[in-house]
Parts: sequence; C-alpha cells; structure tokens
Amino acid sequence: MANFLRGHVEAFEAWQGVPRELWYDNLKSVVLERRGDAIRFNPRFLDFAGRYRFLPKPVAIARGNEKGRVERAIRYVRDNFFAAWRDLDDLNARAWYDGIAADRPWPDDRSLTVREAFERERGSLMVLPDDRPAVDERIEVRIGKTPYARFDKNDYSVPHTHVRRTLTVVATLEEVRILDGMDVIARHTRSFDKAARIEDPEHIEALVRRKRHAHRLRGQSRLLQAAPNSERLLAETARRPYRRHHRRPAAPARRLRSPRSRHRRSPRARRPPSQRRAPQPHPPPRAARRAAAHPDRPAQGPAPARHRRARPRPRRI
Repeated sequence: MANFLRGHVEAFEAWQGVPRELWYDNLKSVVLERRGDAIRFNPRFLDFAGRYRFLPKPVAIARGNEKGRVERAIRYVRDNFFAAWRDLDDLNARAWYDGIAADRPWPDDRSLTVREAFERERGSLMVLPDDRPAVDERIEVRIGKTPYARFDKNDYSVPHTHVRRTLTVVATLEEVRILDGMDVIARHTRSFDKAARIEDPEHIEALVRRKRHAHRLRGQSRLLQAAPNSERLLAETARRPYRRHHRRPAAPARRLRSPRSRHRRSPRARRPPSQRRAPQPHPPPRAARRAAAHPDRPAQGPAPARHRRARPRPRRI
C-alpha cells in the first residue's frame, strides 16, 4: 500500500499538478468491496484522495470499453520500457518517459506527440497541496532480548536500553527510522536484502560497555538484591584501616580410640578400685540345681538328639 501511494505522489510531483479524476480497475488497494454501484473504498486510500482533492472512479466490472486505453498503455510499457534503459542509473535519470515515451504519437491525434498534448492539458491540473500526506511505511515492532528490530526480513539495531518494548518503524525507499513514541532513537540506510543485519557502531559499543560493567558488578548486585543495606556496610568496611589479627594457637588434637579399644573395658572396670564391686558368681547349671533339689533321684543323662527326616528334593525336569 505504501508503494502504491508513493507512486501517486511521485507522479503528481513530476506533472506539477493533480488530475481532477483518476480511474482504477477495482484493485484491493482502492476498493475493498463492491456490489453494483455500492462501493466500499479503502479508508487509507480515501484519506489520501481527500488530501490531494481528486475523485477516484473505479470502472465498471466486465466493461472492456472503459479500460481499453489503460490496457493499451500497460502493453506499451511492457514492450518498450524494459528495452529502453541500460542500468539502474539510466532508469533513475528518467530518460525513458522524458524522451522515448513523451515523443511517441498521441493516440487521439497522430499529428501531436504525447509531450505536446500534455502541455495543452497542463492548465487543467489542480495545484499540489501544501500539506502533503506522509506515504512512508509505518509498522509497530516488538523488540525481544536482543537489540534488533525486524523489518522487511532484515534486522536493524536499536539502543540496548529499548529492549523488550514496542517501537515504531517508519521507512522510506532510502532510510529506516525507529521511533519510541515521538523520539527517533535509530536511523539506518534501508536494505532490500534478506536476512541482513544492519548495525550502528555506537549501539554495539554501548552494549559492550554495559556488558563489561555488569560482569564486574554481578556478584555485588546479587548481594544488594538480597540485602539492600549491604552497600553501606561494604562502603564502611572499605574506609576502615586494615588491621592484622593474631591467630590463637590451635588446640591439641584429642586422641580418639578405636571402637574395639573402647569396648574392651567395661564401665565397671573404668571406676576407681574403691567403687568397684566384687564379681558375682555365675549360677549353677540346670542339672546341678536339679540334683541339689532332689538328691534321691538318679541323675539323668543327656536328652537324646532329635533328628528331622530329610525331605526328598524335587526332581529337575
């Protein structure tokens, strides 16, 4: 849409005037919807036509007689324009339409050239307005973590202080401007490449300085976030004179006994001799107690051992 309107502006400036009526073939840049004579124009184009005060007239659908001259002009441009210029410099010099295209015969009167017919009708053109509308491309872009704005498949650098914001890109054919509100924060030469990165050296140098400064203060910043008053403590500590403190002598290491040596001596043996008790005799076995309680009974021998019957092992198949 921006290029479509820019073509109108350059044509009006080349003619030094504005036609009173312009015909269009119902393209979407002009007509959004049409049902018979009910036409819904593109609001941006309608505002542009109001600024230049010309009447846009879409031709009727399926009416070849209303746009025959337009089709003939397109064929002439296709057959003669691409063979007329040698390079881009020749094209930008406007040598084709000022020379070959202007000197061809006028279709309505072969005795006149297009240049002569245009000079006759120049007085019918309206004067250019004083406040010409801006036809630059204008879009909003979202800046991510990296300081670059994506526009027309290319990346343009911005100051690192404007990351994670929504900025406005205003572009012409020669320049790309990046705005934060009404302030211009970056200017670049427009590139028509793909996946190109256009950088301003000042933006990169400022980012490098910021990264180095942040690397030096990274540990201190974490401390300040955890304890905001630690900045004053660090400043007071730095002002105090350095005093060398004497270390205390280290305590002698205690001798540790192994677990086996600790359990060799019982708690009773660790007591002083005066507090130790005499060891108690062990009780007699069960057979001796039974013989002492019943002296008239004969002594019994050991109980016969009981053997379990071995279970047969399961056979392996």
